[in-house]
Amino acid sequence: MDDIGQKIREIRLSKGLKLKEVAELTGLSQGFLSQVETSKSSVTLQSISKIADALEVSRAYFFETEEKPAAKIEIDKEKIESKSHFNFHNSSFVYQSLSKKLENPLFEPMLVVLMPTDEEVNASIHNGQEFVYVLEGTLTVIIEDEKVQLEKGESFHINSTTPHTWFNNTTQPVKLLYIYAKH
Repeated sequence: MDDIGQKIREIRLSKGLKLKEVAELTGLSQGFLSQVETSKSSVTLQSISKIADALEVSRAYFFETEEKPAAKIEIDKEKIESKSHFNFHNSSFVYQSLSKKLENPLFEPMLVVLMPTDEEVNASIHNGQEFVYVLEGTLTVIIEDEKVQLEKGESFHINSTTPHTWFNNTTQPVKLLYIYAKH
């Protein structure tokens, strides 16, 4: 399956959940979830985190491919699209799991490429902890009311119950290491 929305719908139905129930669990609107499932709306990293928690799956579940993780991800969007097994056109980011499938992992390391956007993403909260290390580019981070720009080699580590968001507000892709740990 090459679409995040299809994977969300598949796991939701396999668990016998209605859109309304997932909306209540995530704090996301039922209409938004419906649009994501039908590929009419893109989904943010924060929304994926909330959905993964609600459906009790790892974030990597939505981005798993049959290929082994590459040693290097090209930043060129067309090259990323050709190497990936999921729909990049409805998303402003690419996730690549850096670990083997491990049942109930304590943490999930991923390589993330964020494409440029002029939209500021709303802060969110969810369970767990996050560690982000910028490999290339400039990442905009908002933690509570503080907004900072992280450059290559800089990082942050937070309890995810603190209101936060991060996004690419530049004209170039941003490549980062993202590690999510469950509580």
